[in-house]
Amino acid sequence: MWILTSVLSAVFAGATAILAKCGIKKTDSDVATAVRTIVVLIFAWLMVFIVGSQKTISQIDAKSLIFLILSGLATGLSWLCYFKALSMADVNKVAPIDKSSAVLSVILAIIIFRETNNLITKLIGVIVFSAGVYLMIEKRQTTASEETKKKSWIIFAVLSAVFAALTSILAKIGINNVESNLGTAIRTCVVLVMAWIIVFLKGKQREVLSIDKKELGFICLSGLATGASWLCYYSAIQNGVVSVVVPIDKMSILITIIFSRIFLKEKLTIKSITGLCLMTAGTLVMTIFA
Repeated sequence: MWILTSVLSAVFAGATAILAKCGIKKTDSDVATAVRTIVVLIFAWLMVFIVGSQKTISQIDAKSLIFLILSGLATGLSWLCYFKALSMADVNKVAPIDKSSAVLSVILAIIIFRETNNLITKLIGVIVFSAGVYLMIEKRQTTASEETKKKSWIIFAVLSAVFAALTSILAKIGINNVESNLGTAIRTCVVLVMAWIIVFLKGKQREVLSIDKKELGFICLSGLATGASWLCYYSAIQNGVVSVVVPIDKMSILITIIFSRIFLKEKLTIKSITGLCLMTAGTLVMTIFA
């Protein structure tokens, strides 16, 4: 069952990136992140009340709560970096770097959770996946100003990956003995507070009222897709093997790339297609031989 929820998480996450990109053409990325977090929060708590897990809030121990909060902080930082990178570069450039968090997550899961079954095979999968990410990072001649912008979005994309990897590990610890929907909702509260603090610290709160209605629609849809992805992902994390769940989830890159080609008309080179195939192969290796 957790394999299925991992796959569903990837599908929803793949749609999230495209919807978010459509929502930040004119809208500031920090403002968009804060607004979409409201949608995710509503969706997450709605699921909590549907399954009735709100009754177990008082049963959450201090350790689980602390790690859920830390996971929420890591998620917030990952989101802010990811959507900043998306506002500066094409989806098919940013997404592969962000999804490289799978590599760090697998390594951390092996070290921290002792997920060492078929270790050699997993490491081979990690190497193949990493090679795919490298090939998908396009290199071309640029001007000085373009080079500065290029370095900026790459930095944000890499930071997004690092924080996303930490999110998975912290969530695995925090969600132990906590109903997954409730854990997701608690984490989202942390992300919401963090996102709006950033907006107010940067003095961007007035921009919320001037968001283009069409972009607002895409931002809200992105939030719904994110909420659905999270619910599936943390259910899989709670019940499955982290070093398998994370790579499957990161294959949302396939959905993202396909959608970016169809809806955003972003093109892929032969090198990028080769990289995507390697990422897929690496994921399959880590999943099948887990």
